Amino acid sequence: MFKQFKAIEADLSLRYSKNRDPWGLEPKRAIADLKVIWPFYHYYFNVVVHGKENVKDRPYMVVSNHTGQVPIDGLLICTAFATEIDSPRILRPLIERFLTSLPFLGRWSSEGGAVLGDRTNCLNLLKRGESVLIFPEGVKGIAKNTKDHYKLQRFTRGFLRMAIASGSEILPIAVVGAEEFFPYVIHLKKLAHFFKIPAFPLSANLFPLPSPVDIYIGEPYSLPSGLSPEALDEDLDFYLNEIEQKIQQLTQNGLKNRRSLMKRKK
Repeated sequence: MFKQFKAIEADLSLRYSKNRDPWGLEPKRAIADLKVIWPFYHYYFNVVVHGKENVKDRPYMVVSNHTGQVPIDGLLICTAFATEIDSPRILRPLIERFLTSLPFLGRWSSEGGAVLGDRTNCLNLLKRGESVLIFPEGVKGIAKNTKDHYKLQRFTRGFLRMAIASGSEILPIAVVGAEEFFPYVIHLKKLAHFFKIPAFPLSANLFPLPSPVDIYIGEPYSLPSGLSPEALDEDLDFYLNEIEQKIQQLTQNGLKNRRSLMKRKK
């Protein structure tokens, strides 16, 4: 792992040697955080990455299902791309405005690479050669009751319009194992509305269980060059459905081979 971290440091030093990142990424802080997160990634959540050969040294719009009640899945995906891909990179997660407004978490996430998820930020990141991480299900994807685990929620179309505008390839991702962090949970929607927060989960356990996680990386998906980012919704729905189906298929294949606590990699 030492060589991987040295490669990340070299890559970030080269990329940000002249100009500071306008969104607040602090490379040294991001790498320091990565070194803290990696033992949990490797030993506690026992992550295995499938399909690493599908990632080339170019910017992508990484699109994933959203699972696990809290955004640990995003941390695991970012750690995978920084430590297990041939061309290590810091993914730039596009996050909800709610998170950016929190005093400590907002600053920590931006220094680690996260960016407020609006169209301008996304397009500018891709233009600069960065890869962005998007969860098109939004809060609905992560805030599911037990009975709805691994049921993909309807994707919003915003990421599709940004992919068209930037000409970026979409890299579909499925995370399997994160729903088991909090296996028994219900959501108190009325309380969430009362406190003006995205979700109010009530779980049988307070801390995430050490469920082994598999990250499946699919083949890149390219949109037709003739599509307009201002196209009507119905003109985009065919492609939206295709991307949803690709991620759903990755998820279903992953569930067939889901590891239990007794089947962790050594």
